Amino acid sequence: MRRSTLLAVLTTAMLLAAGCGTDPEPSGTEVDKVNTGVIAIVDVAPIYLGKEKGFFTEQRIDLTLTTAQGGAAIVPAVLNGQYQFGFSNTISLLLGASKDLPVKVVANGTNSTGVDGQDFGSLFVKADSPIKSAKGLAGRTVAANTLKNIVETSVRESVRKDGGDAAAVKFTELAFPDQVPALESGSVDAIFVVEPFQQAAVAAGARRIASSYVDAAPDLTVAMYFTSQQLLGSDPDLVARFTTAMKKSLAYADAHPDEVRNVLASYTKITPEVRAALVLPKWPADINTASVEALAGLAVTDGLLTAKPDLTKLLP
Repeated sequence: MRRSTLLAVLTTAMLLAAGCGTDPEPSGTEVDKVNTGVIAIVDVAPIYLGKEKGFFTEQRIDLTLTTAQGGAAIVPAVLNGQYQFGFSNTISLLLGASKDLPVKVVANGTNSTGVDGQDFGSLFVKADSPIKSAKGLAGRTVAANTLKNIVETSVRESVRKDGGDAAAVKFTELAFPDQVPALESGSVDAIFVVEPFQQAAVAAGARRIASSYVDAAPDLTVAMYFTSQQLLGSDPDLVARFTTAMKKSLAYADAHPDEVRNVLASYTKITPEVRAALVLPKWPADINTASVEALAGLAVTDGLLTAKPDLTKLLP
């Protein structure tokens, strides 16, 4: 595969329409139109697959999926009613909870594989970079898709575990499609990207120096689906139906990796060859609460949080 072709493909991820299934609906006749904020990355494949399989139609939900740059942008959009549900990284949700924002997790989102060097997100430097391992990032600049989120927390933990000064790492915000070009131009020293952009980094000859999600916690719950406390209070039945469809989608995706790779063609422009090479996340139906606790502790260590929020209010 030519590097230029891969980069062009992976930087044009776009949302397309998905179909509906014909499985029986639950009791009731009214269909709710639901807009959910997501990111055009591999992590959210289960919700696209669930829509395609009719799992949301079964729950009388007419699902629209709208893309954003990151979870930090999706949280306020859910709170102001632009979206009814959203997908966000765990740190952004912890930050919201610490500020008493009325957010409530309704379902798991995506988990690390837990395997060092074989995860769906990695920390990369240029092949000829003088940085040999994560501790060399002290005083250097790392690109993150959004600031003050799970990338910062997990990358700092990689540096810390490698014996470096985690507090000395600098971060700059760059959308995932812009990170490989920024690394190649030398405008950043390192990047942290998830699939499919990890394949672009590999194709560009970048060198992996850490699997930061693996460093942060075993089987890390990287992201979750959430709603507002307002919607939960006004329409708990809709929230329950969305959660049911989402859990079914996660379990199905985890058990059918080939169908996951196929559904990516419905909302990205990733070539079949690249889809076959992707490292897929894990999609357990249940949240790894211990990993969320661990992330909260790391966020306190790094100064993102002053104290751990009450997880019983945030998690289901």
